[in-house]
Amino acid sequence: MSHTAPGTGINRWTIAIAAFCMQLALGAVYAWSVFLKPVISLYKVSQAQANLTFSITLLALGITAGFGGYLNSRFGPRAIATVGGILYGIGVLLAAFASPNIYLLYLTYGIIGGIGLGLGYIVALAMLIKWFPDRRGFITGLAVAGFGAGAALTGPIAANLLLPAYKLNTTFIILGIAYCIIVVVAAQFFRTASEGYAPAGWTPTLKQQEEGSARNYTLGEALRSPRWYLLWLILALNVTAGAALISVASPLAQKFTGVSAGVASTLVITISIFNGAGRLFWGWLSDALGRPYTFLVIFLVQVLAFLATPFIGAIALLFIPASLIGLCYGGGFGTMPAFAADFFGSKNSGTIYGAMLTAWSAGGIVGPLLIASIDYKTTLFILAGLMLVSCALPLLAQVLARRQAQTIAPSTGN
Repeated sequence: MSHTAPGTGINRWTIAIAAFCMQLALGAVYAWSVFLKPVISLYKVSQAQANLTFSITLLALGITAGFGGYLNSRFGPRAIATVGGILYGIGVLLAAFASPNIYLLYLTYGIIGGIGLGLGYIVALAMLIKWFPDRRGFITGLAVAGFGAGAALTGPIAANLLLPAYKLNTTFIILGIAYCIIVVVAAQFFRTASEGYAPAGWTPTLKQQEEGSARNYTLGEALRSPRWYLLWLILALNVTAGAALISVASPLAQKFTGVSAGVASTLVITISIFNGAGRLFWGWLSDALGRPYTFLVIFLVQVLAFLATPFIGAIALLFIPASLIGLCYGGGFGTMPAFAADFFGSKNSGTIYGAMLTAWSAGGIVGPLLIASIDYKTTLFILAGLMLVSCALPLLAQVLARRQAQTIAPSTGN
């Protein structure tokens, strides 16, 4: 079979590039810490109350992604991504008119914007994993790399140009319009791969056959399997750690090193870049290393990074652990979609992984609220301990993966 969507002349790599561009706009949500102090000042609320906006956004994103996988199968990626872009843009734009009522900010930026994010995010994964059965880990990493790197564009623009010149509300108007245009335009390139699509001349390697599921599970069947909950927990714990740092990256840098908000925004940019790169890097590495061992390394790296951060007082040194945490945070999202497809098959992977993204909601609530409620240094030590305990989970997943491979081997030999 060819690399082109039937009847459209659109190459699968064109679809992948459009999805990447869409994710850049959606991933701007990770620049939230740049808006944290302006929100606290404008709305006259505590840091925990202001940071709850970010948690609500991730909550709405994760819950919506669960439905988004089903809606994508029913109505197609172009329609759902278009709706997602409109809702996301409107949510951010309406946030400009929320002050001084923090609950209206929760509704607009958090819930409406979060719903749009959830719809757009899951579409790229559900669509591309079917277009690239030959590069499952790499393409899921690419699909979400843009999401991780989005704040690298929005962070400096908002901190150094928009906020100083236009203040918070006008900044939200400008960004909301931009997000809507970018996502809606990119969505027009989306197409659904035909059933059983495979690129021309490709045959699965022995390793790909061993990692692949013997059959395609439905969402109901996956939810009755302990493996689904194991993967959910792995993702939730990784999100908890990363979201905690991301949500306070700018004020944490200012407190630990004494730099200005403008300089601190460079840490937000750096985390965002590594967040995006990690999705691509770990997704690619997982094709060779295997998903379980990839997650084991991700957790171990974070143990060291979180332990080192409280002892750093120079901004130049703070970039090192922060970058590693961003790399690993992104790696969870770059690796888990392929992990889920390995266990449950690719046919319903969008729906199954979409439901699994409720782990994003859980971690997105726990992490930011934890670090906003306890002093930064204590929370960082807690997160290091959490990552150490989490190392047992990928090892358990490896045992389950081997058992699955043993059940597939006889069936492939018949």
